[in-house]
Amino acid sequence: MSSAFLLFAALLLDAVLGEPRWLWDRVPHPAVVMGRIIAWCDTRLNTGQLRRIRGIGVIAALSVGALALGETLAAFGPPAEIVVVAILLAQRSLCDHVGAVADALRLSTGDGRLMVARIVSRDTGTMSDSDVARAAIESAAENLSDGVIAPAFWFLVGGLPGLILYKIVNTADSMIGYRTDRHADFGWAAARFDDLLNLIPARLTAAIIALLSGQLAQWSGIASDARRHKSPNAGWPEAALARALDIALAGPRSYHGQKIEFAYVNPTGRKTLTHNDIDAAVTVLWKTWGMTLAACFVIALI
Repeated sequence: MSSAFLLFAALLLDAVLGEPRWLWDRVPHPAVVMGRIIAWCDTRLNTGQLRRIRGIGVIAALSVGALALGETLAAFGPPAEIVVVAILLAQRSLCDHVGAVADALRLSTGDGRLMVARIVSRDTGTMSDSDVARAAIESAAENLSDGVIAPAFWFLVGGLPGLILYKIVNTADSMIGYRTDRHADFGWAAARFDDLLNLIPARLTAAIIALLSGQLAQWSGIASDARRHKSPNAGWPEAALARALDIALAGPRSYHGQKIEFAYVNPTGRKTLTHNDIDAAVTVLWKTWGMTLAACFVIALI
């Protein structure tokens, strides 16, 4: 059975079931297990001298373990592969979490702040409605690439080993891939490897969004906007989504009480955003999912 057909089935399963709470309240989600392993490595190994070498060793060991685990799980056959892939995709949960911010913002600014704080790491306590909406839409764009398109891409390229390798590296980057005093060296390998693994998926995500929104003719502008972003990859889906919705994303925000003046992506776009813009972004997420599903079906037929 082809990887494309397995991915087609997994995309449907994830869209229908999402993250069943009754299951993950009883057993830890694989992403949680990955996080615990990385946290243990951070606590035990991110000390003393040669932190960069230690960090490289951790990523190498995690990568080998991910590849071996993928091969083992694949040996259980197509049904097991479909279930594992569906668990490691995040389309339904992403749309649910981003949509929940729009629903909360309809009630009040405070409710919107509380809900968006669940999906972003920036300061939310003084956000305006527009700030809340912008943060939610940026999270939608970045996680569409990281949580849906990139896992799907690496499953098509490398089967379950490729998918699990991507997920462990992406999880490591989200935990230790920061340029802080503690993680600048130890998390260097995680950040660089994650950049490499997302190089194609981020641009592929942008291309799909641009195609669906009739913005392919503006690809040079999308590319220019993407380069304005602080991330070498996240800027691509954000730039494409910003143009699709004719809004400005990124821009100034606060972390740990310190305001940082990031450049806007699509700076000529509308800067005053509402819950309706979040709804429009979720619609783009589902359209992108639909196109990915259709592409898998065509590839499986071929």
